[in-house]
Amino acid sequence: MSNNNSNSKLEIESRHSVQNGYSSQEEDSERRHMERALVRRLDYFIAPVMMLLNLISYLDRGNIGFAATQGMARDIHLEGNQLNVRIQDFPSKAPLYSFGGLVVTRILLGFFEGCLFPSITLFMCNWYKREELGLRIALIFVASALAGAFGGLLAWAVLRLDGVSNMPGWRWLYIIEGIITVVWACLCVVLVPRNYDTAYFLNDEQKALMRKRAEEMDAYSGGSGHYTRKDVKEAAKDVKSWVHAVIQVTVVTVLYGFSTFLPIIIKDGFHFSTVQAQYLVIPVNLWGGLVYAIGAVLSDRYGARFLPLAICAPFGIIGYAILLCDVPSGVRYFATYLIAIPCFLCTGGNITWLSVNCAPDGKRAASLGIQLSLTNIGGVIAGQIYQSGAGPAFTLGHAWSLGSLSIAWLGWWFARGIYKRRHAFKDKILAEGTVMPECDYTDRAPDFKYQI
Repeated sequence: MSNNNSNSKLEIESRHSVQNGYSSQEEDSERRHMERALVRRLDYFIAPVMMLLNLISYLDRGNIGFAATQGMARDIHLEGNQLNVRIQDFPSKAPLYSFGGLVVTRILLGFFEGCLFPSITLFMCNWYKREELGLRIALIFVASALAGAFGGLLAWAVLRLDGVSNMPGWRWLYIIEGIITVVWACLCVVLVPRNYDTAYFLNDEQKALMRKRAEEMDAYSGGSGHYTRKDVKEAAKDVKSWVHAVIQVTVVTVLYGFSTFLPIIIKDGFHFSTVQAQYLVIPVNLWGGLVYAIGAVLSDRYGARFLPLAICAPFGIIGYAILLCDVPSGVRYFATYLIAIPCFLCTGGNITWLSVNCAPDGKRAASLGIQLSLTNIGGVIAGQIYQSGAGPAFTLGHAWSLGSLSIAWLGWWFARGIYKRRHAFKDKILAEGTVMPECDYTDRAPDFKYQI
C-alpha cells in the first residue's frame, strides 16, 4: 500500500514538474514573440527617424563636393585652399556670398550640429539591447551612404534649376536641403519621445515589456540611468576608450574624405563630366550601404565585432593603392567600389564595438563622448588632404587615406588583444569565486562578457 502511495506521489510530482516545464517554455516562447513584435515596432518608429536625421546631416556634409563641381568656388571667388578650410568646419546649408560668410555659417551650424551623432547613438542605446544595437547603428550609417546617393541624385536634378530666379544651381541645392532640414527638425519635436513611458506608438503591454527590458539591461550593465563623475573617470582610465577613439579618427578621415570629395575625384581625377560625376556617385554609395547592412546583420547574429572590420578594411587599402597607380579611368572608378566596402562599415562598426562593451550607462556615455569628440579631428584632416588643384592624381589624399585604413586595421587587432587578455583574467577570477560589489559594477566585472 505504501509502495502504491509512493508511486502515486512520484507520478503526481513528475506530472507537476512536466507541466511547470511546459508552462515555463510557453512563457519563454510568448516573451520572445512579444519581444520580436516590440523590436519591430521600434524599428518602425525609432530607427527611421534617427536614420533620416543622420541622412540629412550627411547630405549636407557632402553637398560641398557637388556644389564645387557646379561652380560654387568660382561664383564666390574662393582662392587657394579656401574650399578646404570651408570643408574642415562643420556643415552649412545657407546660401553664401563670400568666403567670410561661408566660414561664419559653418562655425555656427557646427556648434549646433556637433552633438547630433553622439546623441543619436546614446538615444539608441536606451531603446535597444546590446545584441540588437549593431544592426540599428548600421542603419544610421547606411543613411550616410544613402545621403551620398541621394545627394548625387538631387545635385543632378538641381542642375536643371540653374539660372532660375537669377541664381546658379548650387545655391538652389543649399536652399532645398535647408528646407528639408527645417521641416524634419520640426517634425522630430513630435515624433521623438523622451522615453518609453511617453512613447505614443506603444501600448501599455509594450511599455511594461520595455520596462522589463530596461531592468534586465540595467541588471547586466549595472546601469541606473544616472551619470556620475566616477563614470567619466572610469571611461578616461580605460585604455579601450582611447584605442577606439584613435581608430575612429582614422576611419572618419577616410569617410569624410571619400564621401565629400568623391564627386570632385570622379570629375577631376577620372576626367568625367559634371553630370557624369553627379550620377556616378550614386551606385558607389548604395554599394557601400548594402555591404554595411549585410555586415551588421551578421555581426549582430554571431556577436562578432572584430571580424567584419578586419575583413573589409583590406579591400579599401587595395582600392586606394589602385588610385595611386597610373591606370585607366574605368579601373580607378572600380577602385571606388572597393573603398566603399569598409568606408561606412568600419566607421559605424568601430562605434558599435565600443558601445556594446561599456558598462554602466554613465561609462558608456563618457566613452562614446571621448570617441566621438576626437572624431572631429578626422573631419579637419579630411578637409586638408584633398587640396584644391591637387587633381587629377590627388596623391596626398589617397595615400593618407590608405595609411589611415592601415592604422585602423592594426588598431583593431590591438583592441582584440585587449579584450582577449581581459577575458582570460576574468575567467581566472571567476574560477577563484571572486564576486564584484554591485555598487562597483562595470564592464571590468568578472561576469561581464565582451563581444569580440
